[in-house]
Parts: sequence; structure tokens; C-alpha cells
Amino acid sequence: MNEKVRIITDSGCDISPEAEKEWAKYLVVMPFAVTINGETYLDRIDITPDEFYKVLKENDEIPKHSQITAIQFEDKYRELYAEGVRDIIVDVINSHGSQTCAQAQLAADNLLEEFPDLAVYVIDGRCYTLCYGYPVLEACKKLSEGQPVESVVSYLKDWASHTEAFIIGFELRHMKKSGRISAAASFLGELMGLKPLIVLYDEKTEVLKKARGEKAVIEAAVETISSRMIPKTPYSVITTTRPDLEKEFIDKMTKKVGYAPTLVEKCGVVVSCNAGPEFIGVIIRGQERK
Repeated sequence: MNEKVRIITDSGCDISPEAEKEWAKYLVVMPFAVTINGETYLDRIDITPDEFYKVLKENDEIPKHSQITAIQFEDKYRELYAEGVRDIIVDVINSHGSQTCAQAQLAADNLLEEFPDLAVYVIDGRCYTLCYGYPVLEACKKLSEGQPVESVVSYLKDWASHTEAFIIGFELRHMKKSGRISAAASFLGELMGLKPLIVLYDEKTEVLKKARGEKAVIEAAVETISSRMIPKTPYSVITTTRPDLEKEFIDKMTKKVGYAPTLVEKCGVVVSCNAGPEFIGVIIRGQERK
């Protein structure tokens, strides 16, 4: 086992609290702060996803989340160093959507002279939610099996270069008002009952399909997403507040590809800030991107 190694991620990873606790020997999840109506909450500490969905539905204001700062990363690096950790792997949210990755690297650079025997490997997750949450959990397993740090870092970078996230959008108010998902912000056709399937990775957001009605867009999503997956690779599903449609999607996707999702988790505060409380997220391993 790698006793002197830790993996740091952020709360946008949507790793469940149960999995975080299970892998606490290797895993540190740093919380984002989110502000709405003048109130600031620490994700996973002050507010749960279900509580946050309720806030979203009851308020017109679009919440804002802040990046994790270099000072916060420095403090965490120092804390882990004092515990005897000498290798830290940092895998965080898409650098095209947040400066958190840059802040993690800045903190590492600031400590180079003070702690010359501390190695910090900063990885851009290049996407959102379980796109980096799933491989972080797998990386914890690899560390527990004694795999070397360099091998685990390569594994995480490889996942980041293949992963894609999809949004099956049922209600676009938050996506349009936040403006952070540009494909949703420019989407037309809601008055005609059209629902979009959106893909996200790196700086890209694109409407791949649109269909009239919720059941039709689920059918379109299953066909499109399954065609973009590398066969026999794991996929994950992110849920919000539509259990009927979530079950329908999972059942149809399972039948289409021949196996169930590896993880099914609730969307956390960070992504729902911009995507709202009514969508299904799907995470796959697709073709490699440079």
C-alpha cells in the first residue's frame, strides 16, 4: 500500500460521501463554496444536493460557485506533508470552466523550495462530475494495490483525454441564465417541446440531438451516447429530480449496451449551479482527444 500518497479532488467530482469515507486513507475532497441570495454554503458540508435542488426551484437567482484558491491548496499540501505524505496527486474540475486547476499548480510551485521532497502532480480533469470522479475512485483502488504513483498519474491523464459528459436536458432555465453551458444558452425550440442532448468536454459544449418530448430525447440519447462509447467500457449516470426518467434511461441504456452503469450518483452543487435541477447526466469513455 502507498502510505505516503494522497489524491486530492474537488467537490465537483460527485463522488458519494460513502465512497469518500471508504477511501479516506487515500482521498481528500476539497469543497467548493456556493452563494445564493447572499448566503454562502460549503458544498457537501453545509448543504446536500437535495437541499440545493429545492433552493434552485424556489429562487430565480442563479447561484455562483467560487474556485478553490491557491492558499487553500497550500494549506492542504502543508497539512498532508505534516502527516508524512510525500506524493500528492491533484485531479480537479475542467480548467476551461474553473481556475481551480491553475490554483492547484500555483500552490505546488509556491512550495517547491520549502518542501523539495514533496512531489505534487496536478491533473486537469478536462470535464465535469464523474468524468474525473470515477477515475479518482479507481486510482484510489490502484494505490491500495500498491501501484506506483507514476502509473496512477498516467491512468488519470489517460481518462481525462477520453472522457465525455452528456446532459439530457428537461428544463433549461438555469442553463440559459447561467450562460456557462453555451450550447444550452443558444438552444431554440423549447416552446415547441424540443429537448436537447448536449455533450461537454474541454471547452466544447454542443447540442448533438434534439427531440420533441422527454421520452423521445431519452431514446435519442441512448442511441447517440452508446454510439460514441468505446465498447465494453464503464459508464456512469448522474441523477437529479426526475427518478421516473432516470430509471427509464438506465433501463434502456443497459439493454442497449448489455450492462448497467458502474456508478449512479446524485449531481452535486457545483454542476447543478449551472445545469439546474432537472436533467440526466451521462459519463462515458470516448475516443482519445489531444
